[in-house]
Amino acid sequence: MNTSVTIAGVTLKNPVMTASGTFGSGMEYGEFVDLNRLGAVVTKGVANVPWPGNPTPRVAETYGGMLNAIGLQNPGIDVFIERDIPFLKQYDTRVIVNVCGKTVEDYCEVVDKLADQPVDMLEINVSCPNVKEGAIAFGQRADALFNITKEIKKHAAQPVIMKLSPNVTDIAEMAKAAEAAGADAVSLINTITGMKIDVNRRQFVLANKTGGLSGPAIKPVAVRMVYQAAQAVKIPVIGMGGIATAEDALEFILAGAAAVSVGAMNFVNPYTTAEVLDGIEDYMRKYQVEEIRELIGAVK
Repeated sequence: MNTSVTIAGVTLKNPVMTASGTFGSGMEYGEFVDLNRLGAVVTKGVANVPWPGNPTPRVAETYGGMLNAIGLQNPGIDVFIERDIPFLKQYDTRVIVNVCGKTVEDYCEVVDKLADQPVDMLEINVSCPNVKEGAIAFGQRADALFNITKEIKKHAAQPVIMKLSPNVTDIAEMAKAAEAAGADAVSLINTITGMKIDVNRRQFVLANKTGGLSGPAIKPVAVRMVYQAAQAVKIPVIGMGGIATAEDALEFILAGAAAVSVGAMNFVNPYTTAEVLDGIEDYMRKYQVEEIRELIGAVK
């Protein structure tokens, strides 16, 4: 039974990864999950300088999910290189660094600093709905997405995954724009913009007013968008959005995802990634699937 998948020339031992922003750089989860078992660890977004993030409160529970408006709080690329990369390199897993920024120059500065670092791929976050300075614009207009992808590709030493925003009219158009600009893969979906109001206090629950909705509530939307993107492009698609079980992950794979990322459920059950992997292996045994690649995009 072979669970390995290859994305942009990088082979992962299995298709289960972590979703950026839900797993830190793995330090918090090391006592729960054997990081050696994961196909890849996708780090929290890192910028060219430290970001304080948004004011609190910035997390709220909702039916079937959660809203967050963290605002990509991070220590900056220099601390990340000194602290987080050495930690991750202790493990036999692929390292994918999520990169965030407010301008094209910000992104490129981080990508340049990572060029000589022992990381396997870069995931470019152009779709976080909590950064007012423009990150959402990159992910919501095809021309802007094309331009930033093309510029980042000039600087990147590693394969580039563009993380797409679901807050668009036509996800296929966005995936095609990323592919046309040279992206090596796309990942989707990021969170869906939402809002929660405290009726007793008559106030917004989040200081930011809006936040990104994640968790099981968004899964049907995510599966549909992954299917549409996979039909539209020839580059690999990485699927995420509400994965809680192996069955959820398999839906994404059958829809066309070459790999999957577990996000919000890490907060509910820190063992989720390992349980999803176990369940995929059980499914392959049950249905006598020798190669997981047989399942990718099997539903047309």
